[in-house]
Amino acid sequence: MTGFHRRALLAAAPVLALPAAARAQAAWPDRPIRWINPGPAGGAGDVISRFIGDRMGPRLGTTVVIENRPGAGTNIGMTALARSAPDGYTVGLASIASHAANKWLHDNMPFDAEKDFAAVGLIARVPNIVVIPPQNPPRDLQGFVAWAKGLGRPINFGSVGIGSSQHLAAAQFGQITGIEIIHAPYNQAGQMNTDLIEGRLDVLFQSISAVTGMVQAGRMRPIAVSGPARVAAFPDLPTMREQGVDVTTTGWFGLATPAGVPEPILAKLDEALTATMQDEELRARIAAGGAVPEVMRRADFARFMSSESERIGAIIRTTGARRG
Repeated sequence: MTGFHRRALLAAAPVLALPAAARAQAAWPDRPIRWINPGPAGGAGDVISRFIGDRMGPRLGTTVVIENRPGAGTNIGMTALARSAPDGYTVGLASIASHAANKWLHDNMPFDAEKDFAAVGLIARVPNIVVIPPQNPPRDLQGFVAWAKGLGRPINFGSVGIGSSQHLAAAQFGQITGIEIIHAPYNQAGQMNTDLIEGRLDVLFQSISAVTGMVQAGRMRPIAVSGPARVAAFPDLPTMREQGVDVTTTGWFGLATPAGVPEPILAKLDEALTATMQDEELRARIAAGGAVPEVMRRADFARFMSSESERIGAIIRTTGARRG
């Protein structure tokens, strides 16, 4: 063997000596990444997933493919995420439902929100817009409260599932106002919106991005937004708090992986998401859809989800918003 060949083999030896797992991590990603949205197509989670995925993929040198897996209050999609291989090729959209509410609502959860996932980062907080059929008489939130109390029957509302911010906001609204309110869960935001427009539902505490066009076309009447402040998408629309009903529940979205994803891959995902969230055009598009973009890194996001679980648990115990 010549001296040249000996030197070449010695130079390659450290690479060849790496375990297969380490070589895979170094090459990651070398194929598309699947992003599970556990909510319906057209909902706020779907919109935000596509906004982020389209910009995050090129930063990672690959494509991010969005897969909608709605149902069971996000449990179907998040169960699929929890059971995916921990190799960094499957990520998912964590939310107030999957990581804060569901364990308080369901007796037999198919996953453990704290043990079966790894946090990547917060993306946005998502206030809800309160909308009613345009043919109904109320013009503001207090008018709606008076109208609902005079109906002589419970009012009904829809949401994308038990434990969603829409469901919890409505439950909190009923508890604060003393109005009996009946929940109708939906798998598709489109059918829920149609049922409101046609008067089969009395009110929605809906994601702003899911109804902006219909509100602007006059097919729904907005009467309030949840959360502590007005939103950029509807700056003239008062909050519920401004109108005397202090509903504080708002949604949020973040990125998570299955537990066990190697640390170097989690670090790359964290960096890519954080860099993506600095894009001013992206932030403007998220805000225009009614959400509030907010960057939170891995450790802080993990602590945030834990504190949200305790906060939402207290609301559920107070309102009695159990499953069903």
